[in-house]
Amino acid sequence: MASLELYSKGASVWIPDPDAVWVSALLLQDYSPGEKHLLLQLCNGKEVQYPVVSPSDLPPLGNPNILEGENDLTALSFLHEPAVLHNLRVRFLDYSSIYTYCGIVLVAINPYDPLPIYGEEVIDAYSGQDMADMEPHIFSVAEEAYRTMTREEKNQSIIISGESGSGKTASAKFTMRYFAVVGGTAQQTSMEERVLASNPIMESFGNAKTTRNDNSSRFGKYIKICFGRKGDIIAANMRTYLLEKSRVVFQASAERNYHIFYQLCASRDLPEMRSFKLDAPEHFRYTSQGGDMQIPDTDDLSDLERTRNAFTILGVQPDQQMELFRILSAVLHLGNVNIQASGRRSDRSYINADDRSLAVFSKLLGVEAPQMAHWLCHRRLAVGGEMLVKPISGQQAIEARDALAKHIYGQLFTWTVQRLNSALSSQRGQAKSFIGVLDIYGFETFDRNSFEQFCINYANEKLQQQFNRHVFHLEQEEYVREELAWNRIEFSDNQQCINLVEGQLGLFDLLDEECRMPKGSDESWVQKLYDQHLTSKPHPHFRKPRMSNSAFIVLHFADMVQYECDGFLDKNRDTVFEELINILKASQSELVAELFQQQGNVSSVANGGVRSGKRPTREHKLTVGFQFRQSLQMLMDTLNSTTPHYVRCIKPNDLKEPFMFDPRRTVQQLRACGVLETIRISAAGYPSRWTYEEFFSRYRLLLRGLQSQEKAQASCRQVLPQLIPDPDQYCFGKTKVFFRAGQVALLERLRAERLRVSAVIIQSRVRGWLARIRYSRICWATVTLQRYCRGALARRLALTLRYTMAALVIQKTYRMVVVRQLFLTIRQATIIIQAFTRGTLARRRYRLLVAERAAVLLQARVRGWLARQAYRQVRAAVVFMQCCVRRRAARRELLQLKSEARSVERFRELNKGMEVKLMQLQLRADQEAREGATLRETLHAERETARAELEALRATIQKLESQKQEKPLPCPVISEKEEKERRRAEEKAAQEILQLTQELQTLQREKACFCKEREDLSARLLEQEKAQEECVYQAVSQASAALRAELDEERRKYQSLLREFTRLEQRYENLREMSLLTEQTKGHRRTDSTQSLSLEPPSPAPLSPQSLTPLSLSPFPSAFSSPEEVHRVSETSPSLERKVSVWSAETPMDQLMERMDVAKDLAVKMEGEDLAHAYDAVRVANKFLESQLRGQRGQWEEELEALRCQLSQAISGCSSASQQQDLQELLEAREQECVKLRRELQELKNTVSLRRLLTQVLPSAFTPEMVSRPSQPKPATVTGLLECRKRDEAKLIKNLITDIRVDSALSLPPGLLASVLFLCVRQADCSGDHTQARSLCCAAVKAMKAALKQKHSNDLGMTALWLKNACLLHDLLNQYSPKQTLDSDDLVPLTTDLSDLIRALSDLCIQAYQQLLSITEAHLQNIIVPALLESETIPGLSGTAVKLGTSRKRAGSDPRTVGGDAPTMATVLRELAALHTALTHQALPQTQMEQAFHQLTYIIAASALNSLLLRKDICCWSRGMQIRYNVSLLEEWLRSKGLQAGGAVATLEPLIQAVQLLQAGKKTEADAQALVRTCTALSSQQIVKILTLYTPHSDLDERVTLNFIRTVQGLLKGRADSQPPQLLMDVRRVFPVTFPFSPPPALHAEKLVIPDSLKISFLRRA
Repeated sequence: MASLELYSKGASVWIPDPDAVWVSALLLQDYSPGEKHLLLQLCNGKEVQYPVVSPSDLPPLGNPNILEGENDLTALSFLHEPAVLHNLRVRFLDYSSIYTYCGIVLVAINPYDPLPIYGEEVIDAYSGQDMADMEPHIFSVAEEAYRTMTREEKNQSIIISGESGSGKTASAKFTMRYFAVVGGTAQQTSMEERVLASNPIMESFGNAKTTRNDNSSRFGKYIKICFGRKGDIIAANMRTYLLEKSRVVFQASAERNYHIFYQLCASRDLPEMRSFKLDAPEHFRYTSQGGDMQIPDTDDLSDLERTRNAFTILGVQPDQQMELFRILSAVLHLGNVNIQASGRRSDRSYINADDRSLAVFSKLLGVEAPQMAHWLCHRRLAVGGEMLVKPISGQQAIEARDALAKHIYGQLFTWTVQRLNSALSSQRGQAKSFIGVLDIYGFETFDRNSFEQFCINYANEKLQQQFNRHVFHLEQEEYVREELAWNRIEFSDNQQCINLVEGQLGLFDLLDEECRMPKGSDESWVQKLYDQHLTSKPHPHFRKPRMSNSAFIVLHFADMVQYECDGFLDKNRDTVFEELINILKASQSELVAELFQQQGNVSSVANGGVRSGKRPTREHKLTVGFQFRQSLQMLMDTLNSTTPHYVRCIKPNDLKEPFMFDPRRTVQQLRACGVLETIRISAAGYPSRWTYEEFFSRYRLLLRGLQSQEKAQASCRQVLPQLIPDPDQYCFGKTKVFFRAGQVALLERLRAERLRVSAVIIQSRVRGWLARIRYSRICWATVTLQRYCRGALARRLALTLRYTMAALVIQKTYRMVVVRQLFLTIRQATIIIQAFTRGTLARRRYRLLVAERAAVLLQARVRGWLARQAYRQVRAAVVFMQCCVRRRAARRELLQLKSEARSVERFRELNKGMEVKLMQLQLRADQEAREGATLRETLHAERETARAELEALRATIQKLESQKQEKPLPCPVISEKEEKERRRAEEKAAQEILQLTQELQTLQREKACFCKEREDLSARLLEQEKAQEECVYQAVSQASAALRAELDEERRKYQSLLREFTRLEQRYENLREMSLLTEQTKGHRRTDSTQSLSLEPPSPAPLSPQSLTPLSLSPFPSAFSSPEEVHRVSETSPSLERKVSVWSAETPMDQLMERMDVAKDLAVKMEGEDLAHAYDAVRVANKFLESQLRGQRGQWEEELEALRCQLSQAISGCSSASQQQDLQELLEAREQECVKLRRELQELKNTVSLRRLLTQVLPSAFTPEMVSRPSQPKPATVTGLLECRKRDEAKLIKNLITDIRVDSALSLPPGLLASVLFLCVRQADCSGDHTQARSLCCAAVKAMKAALKQKHSNDLGMTALWLKNACLLHDLLNQYSPKQTLDSDDLVPLTTDLSDLIRALSDLCIQAYQQLLSITEAHLQNIIVPALLESETIPGLSGTAVKLGTSRKRAGSDPRTVGGDAPTMATVLRELAALHTALTHQALPQTQMEQAFHQLTYIIAASALNSLLLRKDICCWSRGMQIRYNVSLLEEWLRSKGLQAGGAVATLEPLIQAVQLLQAGKKTEADAQALVRTCTALSSQQIVKILTLYTPHSDLDERVTLNFIRTVQGLLKGRADSQPPQLLMDVRRVFPVTFPFSPPPALHAEKLVIPDSLKISFLRRA
């Protein structure tokens, strides 16, 4: 019990509750000894009185909030049941963490929902990590077992137990998968694949659906995975325990039989399954009793396919699989055999002869149906030495039938396990150690418990005893190691319960004895149990039910279980009649005979025996219980000889609902699986343990006197007795101080009190300091105010004096201004009067002059008007005549314009959108406008003339009238006529002018319409052009983006394939060396079958004219090579298939067929070499003609398109439809003529090409006159080369590549070796020796590849050197390739086709690049996490951040590296600098270095982030500051080297944002919104995981609340997450690499500086 001082006001306690088991409450007042009640406040605010009779009745105390959600239950301050239950509930529901440590036990809660925490990236994150550092996980336990095995060379065991449906099978599968990945290579080998393939087989044959689990294992298994000396899996073995055979013949409601039966029924329509005569599972008795035929989200057909694939992987042949399925189908048909009762008392039974199920059963098993029918209904008895056949009743016959079905399935299951063990047996030597995975049933209690539950609970009693002793042993080891004076810890040993079951006259002994009795029964056996364990010797763990005489109760360690005795004897005997077994032994099926022949060869039958009419021998008396005890004892011996690791699986609810927590079911399982027992044992000793340094750092403020970290142990020993008076509550060890339960909470309370007192003192000091500061500030303000007031008064006096002086000056000035103003006014008035007087006189004189001038002007005007009037009359007559003439001409022109306008309108309709016509119309409209303007000017002039004439006539008229008045004229009639004619002429002229004006306006409107239409068309054309440009741009952008993404994906895939090819090639080389070594040891040698793949060039042979014909004398040389420009080398360009023709000599026809892509027809067999060559030549000719047809078709389509373009242009230029039709007809005629001519030309070419080809291939078949051979082109003359003689080739390769020294190679100029090789190759090519050029280049590629893989596989500098030389040689060969378009006329291309070698060099470049990264990754792999996450580059930042709980170091954990040996960021930067130096020394391109460091920084960021997401101790503010500083050092280094442009810095963004998440505020909604906006490079799962893992490591920090996490989750749902929905980053992701093609400068031998150390003086300059 904790100290009574802790029961103070505000303390949290736990009280029992019928629904939630335990609920939390707060103390409302302090507890004093002697009080009978505690005043508590529940979570809902209700106040209750809790009775307390004695201090031992006090409720358990709650842990501090800082320990809520702790990943290790033993780190809790108070260890009791409610604390464990609450911590598991918080982790499961609030943090979605299904794994929790409890000391050495891993508690796994089944989430009933798939979680993304089992991928390969998670395996990589846990591989090689310490168990205490990582978040709890099944992979952590597997890694701990694996590391302990490899380090201590001791066998390990992982014991997985739990109820049905708790996830035992899934945990075992994940464990095996982890071992298969970690214990294998980068890719699974055959053994790892076989180990994983055993899981689906065992699930199909041993798992079934129950009411508690859809995939429940109905047997126990112990899988032993054997490892070799290198830690790789070399073998495996499986042992099974207590298969539930009764499920074969009976299933409870809502349950199913074993999965394999339903899988067979689902695949009944497959062709190979039709002979089994299967039907739906509803039609079979053995599969329909449960009533539930289908499991949700499960496809039985696909499961069977997976099972068959697993059998194939394990080496089971398809015919054996069919035999296996045949036997299983026979078991189903056996259940449908109809057994009928007969006789007066139904003491007989029989089976109809036409029973279909029995016939199918007998046919499938190959046995006689009448015999089987007879012995199913009869039995043989031995009476007095005679054999009697006795019929049995119908119920007994049905039991015999079911017993036979169970026996067949049991034998088949045993055979399957043996077959798996045979396939998993070691083939690579002796196993060094092993790891066993035990997947066994947990403690079970049902409403009705039978023999199976009895055996299961007995096994759990044995396992619990082993578990308790192991936990106690670990505690004892810890105390001994720390040299503690300790008392023995008492723990509940269940040995008495085990003795009750397996001891002398125990339950099993009495059961076996009753089975041996002739008339033994379940009732007599139970009565013996009552007499033995209740009457004679009462046993504390045995009881009798009150209301039953056929049951008994056993008090197990977990619970009290009542067993019904019905069926115990039959299940323990598990017998089957010998006559039925003999019939099966004689089966025609080999597998059936094998199953039951093996039974006669072994001493005992697995899980049962055989009953015969003869006297039973000793070997047949082994009961199921006896065998189970034997196998269980063997298992316990195995477990005791290994180091155990425990996994306890918990089922959170019975409804199979995801993330639903039932506290009552959970507590029941915690009690049953031993987790609470572990807590109790830990609490009985010293559960809390601190190192002296941690204790000193946390509680140094409670210590007195001088404090120093070096004397932490002495200070703790001196002060701790003063803090805890009771010496029994703590104990000092060598390196740690140990506390009993509750003492850490007491220390925390003292620490909080000391902090409170210190805070009060600090507050008083601060307040006094603030008061003094305030007083000094008031004094200073008073003096300042006085100074400012006095200054203000002085300034006011000075201002008054200034105002007085200014008033005097203003008065003087004002008076002067007033007097001056008066003077100026008088002076101005005088001047104005004088001016008015003088003006009046002047105006008077002016008016006189104006009057005189007006009279003169009047006279002049009258005289002029009279003259003009006469002139106008004359001009009006002339204008009238002109108008008549011009009107006629205008009408004609108007008719012509209208006709033209109509033709333009039609042309515009026919040729709408023609810009040329619009321009013509515009010109014509402009011309009409100009003509209209001219007409208007003429009209205006005529009007002016007519007006002048009219005025003249009027003047004349007036003159005549005046004369008439003076003197009357004698002829008035003539004057009226003239007047009428004049008026008529004027009216006609006015009408003509009006008509012309209207026509002009019409033309102007038409012109405006044309202009507007032209503008509309232009605007529409511009819009269409813009829209088309935008569409084209978008389509091009999308297509380019898609192509770029596809190209990157292809590059990545090819790079992975190339890496896999390299690995397989290396594996092949290793296997070949091993086989050669084995053959040498046996004393004989064999010829290597791979000799044909050797890269050595073949010996040169004399070339015959026939051999040169296909290449040198071809009539169509352009058909054998497709010119293409290769500007860069990527991993998608070459092909993985290496043609043998590159390295070995081929016939010219083979080369020709290969170039023409013609496959060899192996099915055609011809006699005679000439006929075979002729056949191949015809096929090559056909292929060539086909390619020519394709090329000519493309040219024809291009010409047709050009003609169509010309036609469209011609149509746009024509103005009539007839011309268009003529052009169209002409074009069609020309096209037909072209097609006809091309067809004739093609036929001629085909004939000539075929004749020439046959002539070249078979010169003997034609006359010499028919063969025409063109002359050989002369090789180009190139200077500045190096000549290597044929006999010096091997010496050159040896000195340059094979035997070159590392120091001399690294001192060479970059690319010197490639330059020398290229000059030699080019010299051989220029001299016409193509064979030497190919052989030299081929040997160089082979030698560089061998040097990379063998000699310099771990040398960074040499790998960079070979990468540089391979790239340079590739670029040189590519630059001078005959397929490459040469930019300069000075470059002479190579005549030898080396395209295949260029591809080989491309692969070599990629392999060198990958090897370069692999070397650096291997150096960085073990230092990334310690350097980036754990190293304290900022000293003292996290020195005081000590975790409140205590994390126990596991037994198998490695000691931490401390001090100066721990990796730091300087170590990481040193490795990166080494790579950068190697690349820079070889003058590799900057883009290539950027790609390399982009890959490396991604690996660094991914590894660090994955470790951060799995480690709770890293997720704190202080550690985030350290990590951010470490990342900034890496960023600064990358920028200093100029590598930030290649994306190396951008890959660090997820890690940077994760660190910012640790440092940011996490309280308000604004903080949540800021986090979501900032962390764009993190996925939603990663953000939530970091928030849940965040741990406050100091009193100034707080844990992230659940409400804040839910707020962040709600905000994350609304954002468009660009990151993939995964928790961990893929550390195996490989970015595609590209090698940019940069044409090297021209090489000359004179410019190369070749040192003497290369020893290549035998080369001659050419």
